[in-house]
Amino acid sequence: MNPKFKPIDLSEVKTYRLTDRPSMVSTEDFARPWQNGSSYADFLSSLPDILAGSELKRIVAAIADAYRADRTVIFGMGAHVIKVGLNPIIINLMERGVVTAVAMNGAGIVHDLELAMVGQTSEDVAAALDDGTFGMAAETCSFLTEALASAETEDMGLGYAVGRSILDHKLPLMDKSILAAGVRLGIPVTVHVAIGTDIIHMHPGFDPARTGKASHHDFRLFASVVSTLEKGVYLNVGSAVIMPEVFLKATTLVRNLGHRLEAFTTVNLDFIKHYRPLTNVVNRPTARGGRGFNLIGHHEILVPLIAAGVIEAIEG
Repeated sequence: MNPKFKPIDLSEVKTYRLTDRPSMVSTEDFARPWQNGSSYADFLSSLPDILAGSELKRIVAAIADAYRADRTVIFGMGAHVIKVGLNPIIINLMERGVVTAVAMNGAGIVHDLELAMVGQTSEDVAAALDDGTFGMAAETCSFLTEALASAETEDMGLGYAVGRSILDHKLPLMDKSILAAGVRLGIPVTVHVAIGTDIIHMHPGFDPARTGKASHHDFRLFASVVSTLEKGVYLNVGSAVIMPEVFLKATTLVRNLGHRLEAFTTVNLDFIKHYRPLTNVVNRPTARGGRGFNLIGHHEILVPLIAAGVIEAIEG
């Protein structure tokens, strides 16, 4: 036995009644088993009021509340959202007046256009990279080059220019285009480009000066929308770097210009945790009194779940 230490005496340990202790989990918050034939609203309410189950309900409620109060709801997105088949869901929310603005990175116009043009997108990068054919589809670049030329002559943003060109050319599947829906519905769809990140930047017809000017126009338009975000909702869906950085800059810009931006909700949706969305969307902008949520899961599941919940809430 060690002569310096003896086992501590437990006889004087202080205890309390279990019922007097604040607890983080209660059976009142438990899930309810599914009943055959129930509605989607019943399903949503049956989820446990614990962790992501509780947050999903609060996100749905925040968007529905913003809609009822005629507040701004911005859907910020990476192009992966398009590639997993969610254009119809987003367009439907735009048509219902739930989503009042959309913001996407530069890859968004590539995939949105290709879907409107031929109904397919997203090549096999690994297979095409070996022989240098990755990103070399001629029609994509030529169409976007022409759209950018119209942006230069009429001083319009990149998102509007491409959306209008899709409508003007009556592309076969233009009803599947978020960009075209924005022009058709009068809803801002802004595009935020980082030169060198998109396939069109490799083509000889690409005009970086026009692209930069049109994208900067869209940044200022996006900031104008963000200036109305008080009591609204900003969603960042599947953008790990570009949109979180753009949103952070727009937030400080509108506050610098004297716009009130304190009580609003931010939401980040992605299938893994990233530093910038958590910091620049969920935490920093809402520190003055807003609420930030982070849900981990696949876009093709989470976005339809949230959209259905909002529709049930505003029309049920």
